[in-house]
Amino acid sequence: MKRIVSALLALAVLAVLVALVLVTTTSKRAVRTVYAQSGCSVGTLNGDYAFSQPGWAGAGQGNQLPFFNVGVLAFGGTGTLSVSFTSVSRGVVSTETDAGTYTVNPDCTGSISITAGPGAGVTFNIVIIGHGAELFGINTSAGFTSSVDAKKQ
Repeated sequence: MKRIVSALLALAVLAVLVALVLVTTTSKRAVRTVYAQSGCSVGTLNGDYAFSQPGWAGAGQGNQLPFFNVGVLAFGGTGTLSVSFTSVSRGVVSTETDAGTYTVNPDCTGSISITAGPGAGVTFNIVIIGHGAELFGINTSAGFTSSVDAKKQ
């Protein structure tokens, strides 16, 4: 009796496995290929974007201190921008206003360079999302580890 139950159980497991294999190999749903968005230009970034930027700043390994910035990036649609924000680091609150330039590639990647103000020399690599509705950025300046999330207002 025990052998019969074991054999029936083994057949049931085998039938389930065969069914899963058939469903998996004959499924009409395939994984969709994802491509980078295309068709961007400097005009894709135009207007005001609220942003947040958490990160770490400091000269050397082990000496970095946390900071957090929130503010507004104002893109001119022509490759120029201004930024004003509030920053907090070690409990100290400060405000800053900077200006700079930006580039945008057809694949919706690009860069930001702060050229004037206290942040002059800071650079970011960016990617534009949703035809300019949002952008993500990562700080590429020495001594900084931070990211930016900006949403069109």
